[in-house]
Amino acid sequence: MDQIDKIKELILPELSAQNVRLYDVKWQSEKKMRILQIAIMKSDGSMDIDTCATVSEKLSLILDEAFPTMDEYFLEVCSPGAEREIRDLNELPELVTHHIYVRLKHPVKKMLEFTGDLLKVENDDITMNYRDKALTREVTFKQDEIEFCRLAVKL
Repeated sequence: MDQIDKIKELILPELSAQNVRLYDVKWQSEKKMRILQIAIMKSDGSMDIDTCATVSEKLSLILDEAFPTMDEYFLEVCSPGAEREIRDLNELPELVTHHIYVRLKHPVKKMLEFTGDLLKVENDDITMNYRDKALTREVTFKQDEIEFCRLAVKL
């Protein structure tokens, strides 16, 4: 078990107690500083600074106790961001009405990429709208055709 897996195992019970889900854990470097970044979100996909601060305090205690000899690092507890990747496509039904970006494996309507509102998810069919010049159009494709998907900010 590598260090990231051990960290996940240690923090998951506390995240559950705080009613948040783990999105990602990774090490980053900024100049000479090591940063342990833990991205979390609430069940509805949102996050707020007060929750991040509370969770950061709790996780700091857990990690300091579990790794007393670990080199100095900075703990950053944060949101996965407004345009977070949708890693688990089973999450799509919960995201109906959300603005998303999708890149497909094969063209549909001669296009590989769509940005628009997710309209419905039925069985394996994904339906969303998108802008085509001045018109709003609808497209439906199979879930297994998705190569990459993320939330998108509506401008």
